[in-house]
Amino acid sequence: QVQLVESGGDSVQAGRSLRLSCTASTSIEHIDRMGWYRQAPGKQLEWVAGMSSTVGSTNYPDSLEGRFTISKDNAKNTLYLQMNSLKPEDTGIYYCNLIPPIPWGQGTQVTVSS
Repeated sequence: QVQLVESGGDSVQAGRSLRLSCTASTSIEHIDRMGWYRQAPGKQLEWVAGMSSTVGSTNYPDSLEGRFTISKDNAKNTLYLQMNSLKPEDTGIYYCNLIPPIPWGQGTQVTVSS
């Protein structure tokens, strides 16, 4: 079964950018739908980005105002999340997963200070 390892999280100031990576243990070329999620302290898991390779589409919650971009590099078996204009409310543990999900990875911590 595919295993996912997230990385790239860091502590940054508001307004900065980060790019998260999610590397899979096997090829993701033929995986149609994947997404990114986050869990802020004391809150439920929240979906923040999704993509469908078959349809060639990406989608995001309106609340993110276009600040995040999801992409995939099949040659590297890696899913990315580019996050720009970070805000303190973006703080949390970020996870990637297939849609529908498989067992979750350990996530990567993003902390944004004002």
